[in-house]
Amino acid sequence: MEYIGRDSKERIIARFATHVSSGKTDFFTSVGLDFVFGRREVPYVWDTTSGKRLINCHCNGGVFNLGQRNPKIIAALTKSLTELDIGNHHLISEQRGILAEKLAETMPGDISYTVFGVGGGEAIDCAIKLARGYTKKPTIISAGGGYHGHTGFALATGDEEFREPFGPNPPGFIQVPFNDGSALANAVDDDTAAVIFETIPATCGMPLPDPDFFAFTHELCRKKGALFIIDEVQTGLGRTGKLWGIEHFNVVPDIVVIGKGLSGGVYPMSATCFRAKYESFFHEHPFIHVSTFGGAEVGCPVALAVLEESGRPEFLENVNTLAGIFKKEFEKLKTKHPEILVRLRQLGLMMGIEMVNDACGPVMSKTCYDNGVLSIYANNDRRISQLLPPLIIDEATAYEIIEGVDRALDDTKKFLNL
Repeated sequence: MEYIGRDSKERIIARFATHVSSGKTDFFTSVGLDFVFGRREVPYVWDTTSGKRLINCHCNGGVFNLGQRNPKIIAALTKSLTELDIGNHHLISEQRGILAEKLAETMPGDISYTVFGVGGGEAIDCAIKLARGYTKKPTIISAGGGYHGHTGFALATGDEEFREPFGPNPPGFIQVPFNDGSALANAVDDDTAAVIFETIPATCGMPLPDPDFFAFTHELCRKKGALFIIDEVQTGLGRTGKLWGIEHFNVVPDIVVIGKGLSGGVYPMSATCFRAKYESFFHEHPFIHVSTFGGAEVGCPVALAVLEESGRPEFLENVNTLAGIFKKEFEKLKTKHPEILVRLRQLGLMMGIEMVNDACGPVMSKTCYDNGVLSIYANNDRRISQLLPPLIIDEATAYEIIEGVDRALDDTKKFLNL
């Protein structure tokens, strides 16, 4: 290989520690998770030197919905590179127009405009800027324990752990408990520009909202002249068994934010999609929000290939079939491991393994790793191990994951004396 395994593991780790992040290096080496991505192939990744293989059930929060180096996505990028580069973000673009038109076709209701970015945080910032610019109101309401990114406004909507080291939060940002209609109703007022929620908050442990919570949220926003923003960075593109997670809740938000999986894992791409009437703000201010690499033309065919693959009925049927397997098998695991396993939080293949206490998640991350499954705990609810397998796995791989989790639960029980 040209790029993988050039150096020993020791040299790779030392270089990363010296020039990228000594803190990450110290953490991962201290807990025995010094895995370095080497060869990668659809659901599997191999350590660059040891050859240890993992099934990637972290997927970078949904970046690898279609697996590592999916052949269709690689082919789209390879072909694109023969003609395109990033283009010019100031000018009219054929490729961005085609991709935005396709997004409009897939979106619920009358969501028909898109502003492109590079990452989810940037797309969240754009959504908040649009909400404030259009409504001329200051207040943004988000969920406590949620996560929308590490950039400016996105960071302000998130959990205090990520904000506090950088000083006080800017004014106008309020948090309420997720799925608490009463608290939300008390918070939304005439100064509210927008309410923003993740469809299922992954960092908060993947709690599932009540079936009518988002419809209630949208109605509150409508009455007060606020916008309802839904963050589909992790739940979008088939993860929940529908193309967009919000489709399960029979409501059309004002703004939908997409990221991660839209890249196909090979070219960064995010999108802020919104109803046509809100485009009037950008019509008046067409150069007020720009992104040099947002919607890069060379990446647009990649995102189109992702949308095409993720929207196929057969693809979504496979997601739902696999979801049924995980649901059934976790009921068996719950019977086998009553000392530790509480339930599987699940909507499609957006899954969180709920366990009995906060020590379980971090330990489970290590025991899953030892048993060939890459699964990371939810930072803001450490009882939960996130389980996000690629959406293109077959039934045999699903059972391989379940068997690995079964062994990991055994090992976690032993370590914690449960």
